[in-house]
Amino acid sequence: MSSSRFVSFVCLLSLALLLQAAYGADPLFHFCSDSGNFSANDPYEANLKDLTAYLSVQAPPSGFGLSSIGRNPSQAYGLALCRGDVSSQDCKTCVVEAGSEIRKRCPYNKGGIIWYDNCMFKYSNSEFFGRIDNGNRFYMWNLNTVSEPEAFNQKTKELLTELANEAYSNPKMYVVGEAELKGSEKLYGLTQCTRDLSGSECKKCLDGIIGELPSCCDGKEGGRVVGGSCNFRYEIYPFVNA
Repeated sequence: MSSSRFVSFVCLLSLALLLQAAYGADPLFHFCSDSGNFSANDPYEANLKDLTAYLSVQAPPSGFGLSSIGRNPSQAYGLALCRGDVSSQDCKTCVVEAGSEIRKRCPYNKGGIIWYDNCMFKYSNSEFFGRIDNGNRFYMWNLNTVSEPEAFNQKTKELLTELANEAYSNPKMYVVGEAELKGSEKLYGLTQCTRDLSGSECKKCLDGIIGELPSCCDGKEGGRVVGGSCNFRYEIYPFVNA
């Protein structure tokens, strides 16, 4: 994926967020790679089709899958990741949808990545396994602002840093947690990495995006930094399955 593929700000309207929360069916975002194109009936197209089908079977049992199919110069590399609390069936549904949708949005691109609430799907004609993807990233945030942003920002950073310190050594590289706010209010957080990364690379990836909190979500009631190798989310309401 090109390192120039970076989007700093993505703001969704409240209605869109409500619909997404209710159905989880619409993509959050996607990028089409500029690494090259292929033509119809190219061997790469057949390899990509087989790869997409394989990942839809491989990923759901554990929530993660990666593979490559074919030989250079037509080899296709791919990865699918589901959010750690998502069931195998919902994971499969999401990966199938993601694999189909990214091919519609990037029909002849040799690389692409798409994110949903429940999963991420990424493919390329170049091997990317085990390396942090710093090129594909976007922000989302809640439209509401907290009354005491400085204290809230500090509490958010502390929670996400704590979760990052747990996630990199967790077998699923996925951790959720919560922290007490004023009164009965709570702050909920999530950190996750793709499992092709080593523990140290997962930690490095998460530390990097947590460092972007001021740019992303300063004083906002909720927010996310979502990348091709790791992501975090925080809200003042529960947002994962029990």
